[in-house]
Amino acid sequence: MNKRMIRSAGLAALALGTALAAQAQSSVTLYGRVVAGVDYQNNVYDPATGGSGNLWRAVGNQWGTSMLGFKGEEDLGGGLHALFTLESGFSIDDAKFNGAGFFNRRTFVGLRSGWGTLKLGKDLSISDAHWALDPTGQQFIGSATLVRGRNWGGHDNMISYETPSWGGLRVLALTGLGEQPQGASRLRKDALSVSYTAPTFELRAIYDVARDANGRFSDLYTTSRNLTLGGTVTLSALKLFAGYEQLSAPDSAAGVPNKARQYWMGARYKVSGPLTLIGAGYRTTVNNGGGSANLFMAGADYALSKRTLLYASVGNVRNGGNANFSVETTNNNPAPGGSQTGFYVGMAHSF
Repeated sequence: MNKRMIRSAGLAALALGTALAAQAQSSVTLYGRVVAGVDYQNNVYDPATGGSGNLWRAVGNQWGTSMLGFKGEEDLGGGLHALFTLESGFSIDDAKFNGAGFFNRRTFVGLRSGWGTLKLGKDLSISDAHWALDPTGQQFIGSATLVRGRNWGGHDNMISYETPSWGGLRVLALTGLGEQPQGASRLRKDALSVSYTAPTFELRAIYDVARDANGRFSDLYTTSRNLTLGGTVTLSALKLFAGYEQLSAPDSAAGVPNKARQYWMGARYKVSGPLTLIGAGYRTTVNNGGGSANLFMAGADYALSKRTLLYASVGNVRNGGNANFSVETTNNNPAPGGSQTGFYVGMAHSF
């Protein structure tokens, strides 16, 4: 066997070994979470009768969303990785999906390298990152309550890019194409997030916009501009949270509320290994006669294991003026200017 043949055989073996090594580094993971509990709200107003009543429910998503997902990654070599995620949210109490379609939370494919991560498909809204600024992690009683769920939702037809961490600094930019021939701005969503994470604190700025079918900002809680600033500080077992959120919908009809501001502060305290206590206060003010509201909550998480926990949260909302915010992120509102108390207890298991 001459030297050229030996060299060719060696290169082929090396290429085969590299391919097999890369294949061995591919992975697909099944993951999920199942959440179930009991929920109570008083003073639920019925506009048809003008009366109010108390509501008991079996629920599945108050502490966090029940979900099922698949995610995978392949090492393409040279520091380049291919990745994908398919994720579905559902309610355990009635076995229904949270929205249209099976994979209704995340469906994307992307590439990751030392230059950052590029993703195409569908993903959660950038505003979902409020969970990092909210002591409740955006439970149904939390930072989403007084903005009627504006922080939730997702981005269809998404293109996103996230930088690598530059000493704790990250930038994420995203657009969700509206896919309307009448104009590129119609139904489009755009967002930008800048975060800085250190061992004992975190700072975050989030800006996202959602446009209606005419490319306008016409509804304060659905198609609007949303700016959030906030941060956290960790002091041993105590973690402190604070945030500010501003919504604006300048194209709303005359006389309709088109600006809202929300402020909050709270804390999480790890009492012992399994027990964490939570407390927070939220305030919103809405212009053009929209009123105001104060929301206070207390809660506890008790870990039975690394994957299973028990939870309990209680809250009270006091509305002023024409405001009728629910104590939870639901449409079970009190009468305008009324107050409401609610709580939920249950368990969550992750896998």
